[in-house]
Amino acid sequence: MTVSIRSRFSAATAFMLLAAGMPAFAQDRAAGSASCVAASRAQIAALFERWNASLGTLDPDRVVANYAPDAVLLPTVTNEPRETPAEIRDYFVKFLKNSPKGTIDKRIVRIGCNEARDIGTYTFRFKDGSSVKARYTFDYEWVNGQWLIAHHHSSAMPEKH
Repeated sequence: MTVSIRSRFSAATAFMLLAAGMPAFAQDRAAGSASCVAASRAQIAALFERWNASLGTLDPDRVVANYAPDAVLLPTVTNEPRETPAEIRDYFVKFLKNSPKGTIDKRIVRIGCNEARDIGTYTFRFKDGSSVKARYTFDYEWVNGQWLIAHHHSSAMPEKH
């Protein structure tokens, strides 16, 4: 992605974006954007609630609608990365069978130019009474007038408490 940035911007501008710690996918998207969409911490936090509510519908298509077309999902309960909408949908078809309900335990929000990151820990409870605590990262990007998930990583907590 750095190559595409440098083709649009000077080397100095690309270096400034890299030095600022902006991820490569966000650099590329920001480079093509005329302006940055304002977002608050509360607005970004509400995106989890939107996603969690879509889980509650038990409809995998409603869940997948939260993801950008080129999103990557590294899910909690499978080892297989999901790189296409069809692969993401396939994961949620199986995951939704146990009626998951997520709650945030701890959250850190970072907001950049047309991208935001929600990082922390959450707990999922299932209809069979089981639960799993996990770490998560939702990377959001502003796409066609809405915030969508560009990257979602979730992994079970390594230490038992």
